[in-house]
Amino acid sequence: MKKTGGSGQEMALNVRKLSFKERVVRDFQHNWMLYLMMLPIIIYYLIFKFGPMFGLSIAFMDYKPAKGFAGSSWVGLKHFKNFFGNYYFGRLLRNTIRISVFSLLTFPAPIILALLLNELKSKRFAKWAQTITYIPHFISTVVICGIIVKLTSSTGGITTILHTLFGIEQETLLNHSAYFLPIYIISDLWQTIGWNSIIYLSALAGIDQELYDAAKVDGAGRFKQVIYITIPSLMPTIIIMLILKMGKIFDVGYEKIMLLYNPSIYDTADVINTYVYRKGLIDAQYSYSAAVGLFNCVVSFALVTITNKLSKKASGNGLW
Repeated sequence: MKKTGGSGQEMALNVRKLSFKERVVRDFQHNWMLYLMMLPIIIYYLIFKFGPMFGLSIAFMDYKPAKGFAGSSWVGLKHFKNFFGNYYFGRLLRNTIRISVFSLLTFPAPIILALLLNELKSKRFAKWAQTITYIPHFISTVVICGIIVKLTSSTGGITTILHTLFGIEQETLLNHSAYFLPIYIISDLWQTIGWNSIIYLSALAGIDQELYDAAKVDGAGRFKQVIYITIPSLMPTIIIMLILKMGKIFDVGYEKIMLLYNPSIYDTADVINTYVYRKGLIDAQYSYSAAVGLFNCVVSFALVTITNKLSKKASGNGLW
């Protein structure tokens, strides 16, 4: 036994004596198959995630495709100043924040759905309910928006129902600025609530059942079990998902907005990402749109960092 222990210590000492390069080579020789499996993922991130970041430099220059990166002149923060002084800056910022905040208010919906599904006694009915709520997630955004446009047209089902119940005029709802936000939020909730509840259902499945058994012995009912066991057990997952949600608060789903909005409702529907699309791809103002997009990303990163720090101070849980 002593001999084995001594040899183990000697091996550990030999490993420590190896240089960093030697340890890397040795590890690669032992795990080369794992590294080979990782290679496609690394290549993907290098090409499609880190590679495009080089293009952010055009936000600080008057980029001309014919001249390229080397031939275009540097202008510093010119495009950022132009955006901050733009007539539409206030409207874009206001619309982005408003849509994001209302979307954030729907954050508890998947949690509530997961709790309700978890409390169902009939597992068969629970599976059917899960399947039904998941289906909208797998429908293309283009198809979803086509359905919404049809239902909210002057002769659409939703317009007809609202006309019958509340006396709203039978005209296309998406031509009115006041109706865009409710339509966007409700349709987004319908499309995502089931899919977003999956992670909470997974977290619920991992809760120790002995906690519930002990609570029953102490006389706790179903409601108290949810309040004192289920929700506290879900809090780490909820906090992580909230931090990730905060990171997307400025990254509003512009694909859906572009498919739903029109010039008559720009005052409430136009957001930073749709503005970047119009300026970059339609008006070909590449440097200006890159500056606006970079501003959007920096603010999103700042929100994630702040939320993470607040979360760690309040609960001890965070992304890093």
